Amino acid sequence: MIITSTEVQNNFGKYLRLAEQEDIIITKNGKKVARLVKFSENDDYIIREGSSAYGHEGMQVSYEEFLKIARESENRYEYIDGEIYLLASPKVKHQKIVMIISNRFSSWFESKKCFPLTSPLDVTLYKDGKPNVVQPDLLVICDQENIKADDTYMGTPALVVEVLSESTRSKDMIKKLDLYMQGGVEEYWIVNPLSEEINVYWFKEREIENTKTFKKGERAESFAFPGLSVEVDTVFG
Repeated sequence: MIITSTEVQNNFGKYLRLAEQEDIIITKNGKKVARLVKFSENDDYIIREGSSAYGHEGMQVSYEEFLKIARESENRYEYIDGEIYLLASPKVKHQKIVMIISNRFSSWFESKKCFPLTSPLDVTLYKDGKPNVVQPDLLVICDQENIKADDTYMGTPALVVEVLSESTRSKDMIKKLDLYMQGGVEEYWIVNPLSEEINVYWFKEREIENTKTFKKGERAESFAFPGLSVEVDTVFG
């Protein structure tokens, strides 16, 4: 990997971790000036991450390595395209929005086959044949047969809702949009507290079949579940 000296200064911890996997070539004014490599002694690494909550953030690991990290840690992580994402504790406004939508969904799905759940719940989705693990803010499960004997869920949600925050905006709007579409989810709601809008994406055959943005004064409506809707004013207060 080749990076600039400025990138090293701004993200030294990140590149220190990456140096355990590959050599980092550092450039300055377009010229190669240094190399950051792992230090080993008796086949053991001397520099290791401590118990910081951010120790695994941004690491590229295998699925098996991710499962081991998640199992041994008290932190919550997501795993998308081979990269680990730390899930920070949500803020009050975020949780209020999740509760409002969850209450509406719970009421609408009452006595129906499908039912909503809120995070944290691991959802494993496959993209290009590779597993990814996410924890949507809210999801609707219709394939109850995929709830295993140990009470874990290994199916594909019919509908997923993510409430944006500053730390998750890019991931939710780009990486997760692509993952949910490719992973077989039928509908994806992106709830944006900053613009006070709700974007609803309807997927069909792993392509965007339809999409609509709902603003204040409107009612956000589901494509996949006709009749399921939420007042945008109610969501954002």
